[in-house]
Amino acid sequence: MRYGVILAGGSGTRLWPWSRAGRPKQLLPLIGGRSLLELSYERLLPLVGPDRLFVCAGNGFADQICDALKLNESQFIGEPTGRDTTAAIGYCAAMLQKKDPEAVFAICTADHLIEPQDAFRASMAAGFELAERRPNALVTFGVVPDAPSTAYGYLELGGDADSAKTVACFREKPPIEQAEQFFAAGPSRYLWNSGMFVWRAATVLKCLEMFQPAIYRAVMAIAAADEGEAFRQTLAEIYPTITKISVDYAIMEPASRDARVEVLALPLDLSWRDIGSWNAFAQICDHDKDGNAVAAARTAALDCRNTVIASDNPDHLVAVIGCDDLMVIHTADATLVCRADKAESVKKIQEILKAKYASYL
Repeated sequence: MRYGVILAGGSGTRLWPWSRAGRPKQLLPLIGGRSLLELSYERLLPLVGPDRLFVCAGNGFADQICDALKLNESQFIGEPTGRDTTAAIGYCAAMLQKKDPEAVFAICTADHLIEPQDAFRASMAAGFELAERRPNALVTFGVVPDAPSTAYGYLELGGDADSAKTVACFREKPPIEQAEQFFAAGPSRYLWNSGMFVWRAATVLKCLEMFQPAIYRAVMAIAAADEGEAFRQTLAEIYPTITKISVDYAIMEPASRDARVEVLALPLDLSWRDIGSWNAFAQICDHDKDGNAVAAARTAALDCRNTVIASDNPDHLVAVIGCDDLMVIHTADATLVCRADKAESVKKIQEILKAKYASYL
């Protein structure tokens, strides 16, 4: 049977000060008053139905997420602490296989804005069909690039396999010269790595056993625990000990070199944005005639160009004068002012805040 899992664990550090430890970006009403998690849920819902759609996130967000999405408790797969995507995916796979040994599930994240919905669902449905036809397949989805980008990893494609392409290699975020070469080679050779997958629970667990046996033993021990207090205690004891490693490094890269597994890619020819930074957020904002991205109810800009002006308080006025290529982000207790070309450093400044102003994180 088909299932969907949304990974909603990230902290969204590059969207500080809007995104905080207790209010991560995937729960913020960033898109027309709605959260990225809500939009991700609605994208997957028609593919699997409301009873087979799960969310994996930190235990502390269980009530907030279940209330927002109208989930029952059994559809929330809670992590006692974040251990990166391999732990989360392995944990989800073990729990789904326990429920349904024939489970085939999609993995999506809660921080992407994807349009149009019909194109996404058609590609995801093709991924389900491919994983059902080819039991040893790990199906990933590559976004057709619309420009050279250093912000995303890439899938280097090989030959044809059924309705998909084999993945010859996973490429890290490249320097601009290499990104230009990838773009020039075209989408038949290189796609952006979307971080979305479809696979059988049994297959991804088999790969975990082959390539990360310690993580495999950990998630299987958690899934084997009895329900109730025994399960909660086992999860609390084992999960924090799991090695932190991304699924690309732990499973996908070694699988692409192993003849026992097929790593296949399907193209996503659609608008796909990872809303992981203020620069990315600016792309989805309304813009004035001078290119300023505005996400605030009350603003006044004079002699400003290409500046991001954002506030989460509808009653607060933000006035900006003579600023080019700047970011001005307001909240009730913290304000960020940053050059646009330094937006990636928002994550770094939080190391300073941890020592002096940890309550603002």
